[in-house]
Amino acid sequence: MNASELCAALKRGKRVYGTLIVSASPEWPPRVRQLGLDFVFIDTEHVAIDREALSWMCRTYQAMDIAPIVRIPAPDPYQATMALDAGAGGIVAPYIESARQVQQLRGAVKLRPIKGQKLDEILAGIPGALEPELAEYQRARNTRALIVNIESTYALQALDEILAVPGLDAVLVGPHDLSSSLGIPEQYDHPDFDQAVRTILRKARAANVGAGVHYIADDIQQEIAWIEEEGANLVLHSADLIAFIKGIRADIGQIKRALGDQDDESGVESVLI
Repeated sequence: MNASELCAALKRGKRVYGTLIVSASPEWPPRVRQLGLDFVFIDTEHVAIDREALSWMCRTYQAMDIAPIVRIPAPDPYQATMALDAGAGGIVAPYIESARQVQQLRGAVKLRPIKGQKLDEILAGIPGALEPELAEYQRARNTRALIVNIESTYALQALDEILAVPGLDAVLVGPHDLSSSLGIPEQYDHPDFDQAVRTILRKARAANVGAGVHYIADDIQQEIAWIEEEGANLVLHSADLIAFIKGIRADIGQIKRALGDQDDESGVESVLI
């Protein structure tokens, strides 16, 4: 699935599936290809990936028809264009709390390469600021996805205005930050967290905007319920790092127990992403 197809699917309410890829190893893409994913999520906010490695990852997955979606380090339009220039099929902007921020990112993602005062006039809706020929050029050229993280109570309060910004393809719940903002850090089974997530998903789908949660908890039934009951269609599940930790931890634990060796059953430390 390329970026244009991903955007279209999100608008139609079709479910698209992906996971977070931390590894920049060249061994990884052929293995990821076997997973049947529509997109991969590459996080440059919390993961130390430089521009060259990012571009290599983006263009490799893009060539495999798996849309590379990149979370930029900050909700900065210039960082968004840098990621797009590296080959990203779309960007995720972290910790968005206002429609104004989304408008600025819309300019970077949907109206490249226009900048400066002309871009400000277009975003302000000034008549004649966007000439017909330029508008057609923009529609054909800028087909990458614009996705924003909803991660705080302030974002929840501004959600209606955020969802009204033209060109927004999807919202993505950041569970760790949202739970912390709610005062219940990492309590993903808490009723207040569940209600906040459901509100975000329901409002986004009602506004014809894609919606999802980066699901990192253990109760997969909760994830399925949000998809079935609230229409979440940006299905971003776990991460290669999390799968590695859980899988190896379980295998080594099984071996130790079989051999009578002491097994530390403290569990897997939280991966905050």
